[in-house]
Amino acid sequence: MPDTDRIGLEPAATDPSAAHPPAPAPAHAPISDLPPRTPVLLDLTTFLMRIAELLTIPAAAAAAALLTLDFIPDGMRSAYVNTALIATLFFGGLAEITGCYDVDVRFSARAAWARVMTAWTATSIFLLTLGFLLKVSGDYSRGWALAWFAIGGIALLVVRAAGTAWMLRMKRRGVFNQRVAIFGAAAQGDRLARYISGNEKLTIDLVGFFDDRMPDRLPERETALALRGNLHDLIDLIRRGNVDQVIVALPWSAESRLQEIVGELAITPVRIRLAPDLASFAFAQRQVVLLGDLPVMTLFERPISGFDQIVKKVEDLAFASVALILLAPLLLLTAIAIKLDSRGPVFFRQEREGFNNRHFRIWKFRSMRIDRCEADAIVQATRDDPRVTRVGRFLRRTSIDELPQLFNVMTGEMSLVGPRPHAPSTRAGQRLFSEVVGHYAARHKVKPGITGWAQVHGWRGETDTEEKLLRRLEHDLYYIENWSVGLDIYIMARTAVSLAFQRTAY
Repeated sequence: MPDTDRIGLEPAATDPSAAHPPAPAPAHAPISDLPPRTPVLLDLTTFLMRIAELLTIPAAAAAAALLTLDFIPDGMRSAYVNTALIATLFFGGLAEITGCYDVDVRFSARAAWARVMTAWTATSIFLLTLGFLLKVSGDYSRGWALAWFAIGGIALLVVRAAGTAWMLRMKRRGVFNQRVAIFGAAAQGDRLARYISGNEKLTIDLVGFFDDRMPDRLPERETALALRGNLHDLIDLIRRGNVDQVIVALPWSAESRLQEIVGELAITPVRIRLAPDLASFAFAQRQVVLLGDLPVMTLFERPISGFDQIVKKVEDLAFASVALILLAPLLLLTAIAIKLDSRGPVFFRQEREGFNNRHFRIWKFRSMRIDRCEADAIVQATRDDPRVTRVGRFLRRTSIDELPQLFNVMTGEMSLVGPRPHAPSTRAGQRLFSEVVGHYAARHKVKPGITGWAQVHGWRGETDTEEKLLRRLEHDLYYIENWSVGLDIYIMARTAVSLAFQRTAY
């Protein structure tokens, strides 16, 4: 009994020609308007760029020798030549490892420069280390070495900029473009075509859509890309040499139909790829890795995990310990001032949301009158808030009231740098934070901090509007995705400076 495919195809017929009924003539775009075939390949041009950069290194060594000819010892010419060759080979290997010629940097000089300079700097350090270990560094002219490293670095940047500009000109002319056909003219294929058309980094000319369904059974498409026929028409175009690659854009649930299509295309000499299913377009920027031999998509990594987690813990303990020792006199004077100003305890503890949405009690110097301190149903302080004491107003303006949170850092509940911990009942306008932004809890993927990326950019103090909350969250998520020890140190340094000028803490 014939099986009807799940994506709306006609039942299989006995006659092979009836299995793929051709689309009506009006649906076919003329073959004459296909993208022209171009003989120059992207890989060949990239290879030429590799050769140019490798030749740059001995050329820079020769230029440095001409500038410092009087400083080169006699009988060392061959040693200098050998050193330049070693550097060329070492740089070539590092350039491949650091991705100097990867697809994502072939058309961006700025993105490529960082990788090229990383490889050249590592090469320079390698040569210096090798010379030290072999005890031959004294045989070489220091002037020549410095000139070589400087000229080589500048020359590599110039060569890459010129090469990228040349490749961009060729790309705009479509020289590198492959002619790609999309099999599947429904929503999945339409979304794929829109993605390809809107991505300037791709070197693709779309030939058109192909589909075995009749045009009147296909949904409307947003992409103005021609429907050129069915599978037989596609194979015919491949045989004529008019298609370089085919992307099959059918629902993954239609397994039997996918296997049938791929089986017929597999006998043709073109690259065949399977487009992501509709849901995968929402995660187009996510990395695909192999789980054994099975490709899986990494949607989200656990931030600051593994060795990074250890590094951040050591950073927190080291800086917090030093800070507690240095700030001990200030903490003592603050405690005395609080006791003299108003009755009640020196410290105030309040429930906050921390890592993984776990609740913990935060330490603060008490800045409000004892009868106005809310443990629950917390209302953020505002300008000229009557609940704040005289000493408390100074403490809050200078953020000294936050210093006891160093104890939370020592106990592992907080970090020095991270998203600021908010109370569960805090509101922006009339709504809870979690009601304003559905992914608000994403900021709890790391430990909260005493200071953070949002705070050094001015987003601290009262969060009385939803716009302020969104801006804070935006900065918090940026920090989570871009964490590094250097970023933490930068934030702490900026915090020290910004405290003297901030005006938003009440």
